[in-house]
Amino acid sequence: MSEIKSTNIHWHEGNLTRDERWEALRCKGGTVWFTGLSACGKSTIASALEQILIQSGVNCYRLDGDNIRFGLNKNLGFSAEDRAENIRRIGEIAKLFSDGGNITLTSFISPYAADRDAARAVHAEAGLPFYEIFVDTPLEECEKRDPKGLYKKARAGEIKGFTGIDDPYEAPEKAELVLDTTGKSVNESAQEVIDMLVRVGLIEQ
Repeated sequence: MSEIKSTNIHWHEGNLTRDERWEALRCKGGTVWFTGLSACGKSTIASALEQILIQSGVNCYRLDGDNIRFGLNKNLGFSAEDRAENIRRIGEIAKLFSDGGNITLTSFISPYAADRDAARAVHAEAGLPFYEIFVDTPLEECEKRDPKGLYKKARAGEIKGFTGIDDPYEAPEKAELVLDTTGKSVNESAQEVIDMLVRVGLIEQ
């Protein structure tokens, strides 16, 4: 699905470099990629983190899995092929946002390691930071939360190919940060991510 079909296209360089842009805007860009099961807390943590960073004057934008499917990816379903294309598009968009000087927060189940690795590779090729955050909330806890009632539907056979039930989730083996939200507040989890971003030099304390 990601085959290049356009012809007679040429990359058009702008009049300023990334470093010039970031220096002028006093910002740094990079992608923080939240992954985990449905209801693990990734979107909630990303939303809290976005609020904290923006209120601190840090250029930041959040890309959410469901939100993206209302527009850009509304033509994609949940087959393995469509999931791969969904994440491919998000990887490219996150790269562009990060290149523009945003800390880009993405919260997608992104269940397959190969798709997440491809998103990381796109950033590496562009010389942009990429940090994978595994929200490692146990399946039992996710099912207890089930705010959208999706696990209940999946258990009843009303949803097929649901991640964690009848479709696999491939947990990251080398995530930059692993969060277990069990018994932890949203702000505590968000602070762990902030501490990591400070350590790697993407933001200042």
